Amino acid sequence: MGIQFKNLDQSKSGKKLLKGAKSANLKSLLTEDRIRDYQIAGPAGWRFSYAARPVDPQAVQLLVDLAAEQDLAAKYRELLNGAVMNTGEDRLVLHHLTRGQVDGPVRKDGKDLGAFYRSQLEKIRTFTEQVHQGTIKGSTEKAFTSVVQIGIGGSDLGPRAMFLALENSVSGKKYLDAHFISNVDPDDATAVVASQKLETTLFILVSKSGTTQETLANENFVREKLQKAGLNPDRHMVAVTSETSPLAKSSRYLASFFIDDYIGGRYSSTSAVGATILALALGWEVVERFLKGAHEADVAALEPDPRKNAALMDALLGVWERNALGYPSTAVLPYSQALSRFPAHLQQLDMESNGKQVNRFGQPLKYATGPVIFGEPGTNGQHSFYQHLHQGTDTVPLQFIGFLESQAGSDVVSEGSTSQTKLKANLAAQIVAFAKGQTHENANKMFPGNRPSSLLWNTKLTPEALGALLAHFENKVMFQGFLWNINSFDQEGVQLGKILTKSVLDGSASDPALRAFAKILSV
Repeated sequence: MGIQFKNLDQSKSGKKLLKGAKSANLKSLLTEDRIRDYQIAGPAGWRFSYAARPVDPQAVQLLVDLAAEQDLAAKYRELLNGAVMNTGEDRLVLHHLTRGQVDGPVRKDGKDLGAFYRSQLEKIRTFTEQVHQGTIKGSTEKAFTSVVQIGIGGSDLGPRAMFLALENSVSGKKYLDAHFISNVDPDDATAVVASQKLETTLFILVSKSGTTQETLANENFVREKLQKAGLNPDRHMVAVTSETSPLAKSSRYLASFFIDDYIGGRYSSTSAVGATILALALGWEVVERFLKGAHEADVAALEPDPRKNAALMDALLGVWERNALGYPSTAVLPYSQALSRFPAHLQQLDMESNGKQVNRFGQPLKYATGPVIFGEPGTNGQHSFYQHLHQGTDTVPLQFIGFLESQAGSDVVSEGSTSQTKLKANLAAQIVAFAKGQTHENANKMFPGNRPSSLLWNTKLTPEALGALLAHFENKVMFQGFLWNINSFDQEGVQLGKILTKSVLDGSASDPALRAFAKILSV
């Protein structure tokens, strides 16, 4: 009979879940024994604690049954082996293949796609080494000292978040200073370009289609600045694109590195989209370690028992909170400044993937799908929106991320403890404060508690740890898409605005409201 794709409300366990539930009483449940038992060992040194998530043993068993009934592990293996999982665009989904092959080769139209991705990584490695050695130089024959990525959406958010996460993890030399241009707002490109010495700056243009409006506008902006500085733009640019795009193999670029339609933008950090700038800025060894961690997490996610599979359990718990308890949002709270842009990347990853109202066959759904995702690093967030999280009228599930050691290794003792110790103490305190709350005779000082959270923690944020963390959330989103029976790999929601924008720019807008708004925004 094979694998069946069915809605959450068409499965026995899903129907039970959708009847709703009362949140487990974390005030009484959160014991030392539970904290010891409700955790899962993961790849690359990660551990996942769900002791403070709102489930009792019966709810956990329901989720285990749901995972089996929905064939989640089998669906994942089908994806890995090249099944058409992007039903909206009739495409394979192969971002896992960019960091390692799990089973046999994946072929499409006679092409070994794993070999293709590996060949592009090898091209990047060779090019990067030539740049670092000074063999490849700018138009004035000076070695490059900085690199700027021009892209938007998945061509910016993921790579930027990964670079910021890793720039302080490198022991020894950092090769090129890295910067990013994304917004079509000219103030973005102006500020970045003004901060660079253009004759020693290399630009990476990232557009899979080769037609992304914002990216091409920023490329033209940069080319004009290079020309005005007396430089040859073609000697200062490389392209990351598809083999069929207008940019492919153009003489206007020092080199071109290819991706394809089977790698979605928000899933592209482990492809040429992320690897190019990471290699140029931090060195190829860092890229290899990053990919290794992601691959280890992909392999670990094949475990069918959620009690031994952190990504799968995280996904199931998220569906429990969304559909049984009705919580509409989730906060991602890394207690690590290096992960300052990681919540922004997850915002796109999750909301662009699972913000859908029809199933994978185009039929309307009768239950909620992906939550709203937001977040900031701790302890900054504590002095911002935690007030709402603690005492607001909405319950927001929380996903904490923490590390035992800092990346930099340097610290200072203040008031009897180091800064890293203070950071960890704040993290532990927040988990318990959210779960148990506080009673007080003054109503303004009452904390209701029973606010659920999970904790992902590791010893240190290394390249391997980052790769595994990225893959954890990618696989969590994938599993939730399978549970909701939606297509997590297209993004039609971004298209309508593009079409209307084009009609404004070329003067073909027919909607009176659109013309009116365009008029008041014209100079």
